[in-house]
Amino acid sequence: MTFAKRYERDRMPPRNLSSLARLAVAICLVSSLNALSAAVEPKKPADPNLIMWTDPGDIKSKNLFYGPGGEENQPKLPVTFIKEDLNGHSPKFDVRDAAGKKWKAKMDIEAHTEPVASRLVWAVGYLTNENYFYPTLKIEGLPAHLSRGQEFVGPEGEVHGVRLQTHPDHLEKRKNWSWHHNPFIHTRQFNGLRVMMAVINNWDLKDDNNGIFTEAKDAEKKVYAVSDLGASFGSSGESYTNKGSKGNLVAYRHSGFLSRVARHHVDFKFPTHLPFLYIFNLPHFLSEFRNRSIGKHIPRADAKWAGSLLAQLTPQQIRDAFRAGGYTSEEAEGYAVILEKRIAQLNAL
Repeated sequence: MTFAKRYERDRMPPRNLSSLARLAVAICLVSSLNALSAAVEPKKPADPNLIMWTDPGDIKSKNLFYGPGGEENQPKLPVTFIKEDLNGHSPKFDVRDAAGKKWKAKMDIEAHTEPVASRLVWAVGYLTNENYFYPTLKIEGLPAHLSRGQEFVGPEGEVHGVRLQTHPDHLEKRKNWSWHHNPFIHTRQFNGLRVMMAVINNWDLKDDNNGIFTEAKDAEKKVYAVSDLGASFGSSGESYTNKGSKGNLVAYRHSGFLSRVARHHVDFKFPTHLPFLYIFNLPHFLSEFRNRSIGKHIPRADAKWAGSLLAQLTPQQIRDAFRAGGYTSEEAEGYAVILEKRIAQLNAL
């Protein structure tokens, strides 16, 4: 069976859902669409201390190889192991650099995808974490055996394919926020963020992947951001394996983009529902099904606005972002071509 046929099979709704489950799915979808449906005219949040987007200024001047942290804020080597972090799916652990700054080291597929996604989202005005990818990185004090990710560790304590991440120095993550209940519903900046998730196929839209950040000197000001962008550049929804749903060029190419263009609104082919077998975990299935509304009924003008920001990126900037994730020139070109086609579709609305 070809990839395209397997992908289409997984997108079809399960036929053996009970009547109660079908009703739950329908209620979940309708309520989510009602919550996220946005007016044609963009609105602004009532409280000026709440921030989701800021004017990015001259987008063409941004360095997408080094990203939001810039060259000057890279980790100061060497880095020293602190402890393992067993949360989430990707193997990761905490380290401290030579300047005393704490970083989160992550391995496997998301070590490549997250640096790219964060640079693209940051470039158009949204807050993201600072990410740096290392093909090989020596970790001082690394244990002889890790609970996860041992296959990425070399004989001399060097780790292969690792991403170091931290948030900006002046900000601290306080709590999570929800795609379905937040102060930015119906605003252009929120709709633009929804579009960005569709552009990069970041389907892992759990609340705990979002963060509200505050400044120590100004606790009243709150910045809303997506703090985990690793599940990007693969299929448009969770698959049976990470290799099919994240950092997969074939899956990204076949996932499609716009599914419906109406007079005032657009729908994206994102995020798609879970594959068949997840129906046996009904709470998770319904939660992910509810998130389908995030890519639906977005004001056409807001989608085009997001596209106009992305269109200011040069071809070299886009390819620099993928190089920053450790992709080869050939891989970067493949992803960049798909991304540029999506940007063109947004600007043609």
